[in-house]
Amino acid sequence: MAGMKEQQFTEEKPLLPEQRGLDSDMESCEQLMPAGDWKEHDIETPYGMLHVVIRGAPKGNKPAILTYHDVGLNHKLCFNSFFNNEDMQEITKHFVVCHVDAPGQQIGASQLPQGYQYPTMDQLAGMLPTVVQHFGFKSIVGIGVGAGAYVLAKLALIFPDLVEGLVLLNIDPNGKGWIDWAATKLSGLTSALPDTVLPHLFSQEELMNNTELVQSYRQQINNTVNQFNLQLFWNMYNSRRDLDMNRSGTVINAKTLKCPVMLVVGDNAPAEEGVVECNSKLDPTNTTFLKMADSGGLPQLTQPGKLSEAFKYFLQGMGYMPSASMTRLARSRTASLTSASSIDGSRSRACTHSDSTEGVGTVTHTMEVSC
Repeated sequence: MAGMKEQQFTEEKPLLPEQRGLDSDMESCEQLMPAGDWKEHDIETPYGMLHVVIRGAPKGNKPAILTYHDVGLNHKLCFNSFFNNEDMQEITKHFVVCHVDAPGQQIGASQLPQGYQYPTMDQLAGMLPTVVQHFGFKSIVGIGVGAGAYVLAKLALIFPDLVEGLVLLNIDPNGKGWIDWAATKLSGLTSALPDTVLPHLFSQEELMNNTELVQSYRQQINNTVNQFNLQLFWNMYNSRRDLDMNRSGTVINAKTLKCPVMLVVGDNAPAEEGVVECNSKLDPTNTTFLKMADSGGLPQLTQPGKLSEAFKYFLQGMGYMPSASMTRLARSRTASLTSASSIDGSRSRACTHSDSTEGVGTVTHTMEVSC
């Protein structure tokens, strides 16, 4: 198999309450990540202080799993539901996990001083090698969402030896044009900051239906993230430049991500076009494109079980997490292979997996793999 071209997941069961990513208040956030399991660190970097939360210690030559959240969120709001999922815990017990909060975005952060120059997106990426060195990580597998995905992709372009693999949700490799920038500025003048950020995070359908998830996150963004600090991060993200990468052979001296990459986006998510364009800039032999049905703008909140399984396959493709080491994820699995044609006309195999777990129902996954 040369490389994974596309995965299409379809859901055939209602989500359980614990899978919906509904953190009704910050008390639930604290319960999901008990203080005894996680150690907090403030690390001085060349571009300022970073708040980092870590669980476990480096395990041999295995990479650390390092996360970076989206703008408007922090590691708790962005990743609690995902890392608390039973399937994900089957994976993370084999790795050290390191959550990074962008400057001033962590819960309880002090307001940054007036006149503070927020780090550029390049500088945010440039802070991370200090974190890797501080904890003695051999390398990382990064999981980033939105702005965090952009930062981790930038890290992999600048420091490719540090990054062994990337899972990038809702990445937009494009800088903002002046029209988009002006529209963002105008929206910021007429709306409260959480309502300005929410259309970046959630699909239009979710916003129109005013779901419990959207209501919960509007409240939590307003109550738990320092609004002054958030405005600085939001402004910096919206002034980002294009990621300097192109598929080999498309331009002279093209640079692209060298490590295995899994791109993830929900159907009808606001970032869908950006993720598709990012896919066109990456090496197809080491890139997987995963479009998740019925997952809205933030798949790690609404479909943590399905994303955990995709992440397991991704790690197995990198040579980690052999099936013998899995428990719940490896149970009750059947697979059938049939011939199919990929969207670009190349030969492929379509793999359909049906999982049955008592009390959960059945999930069907379809994965197209170019051969």
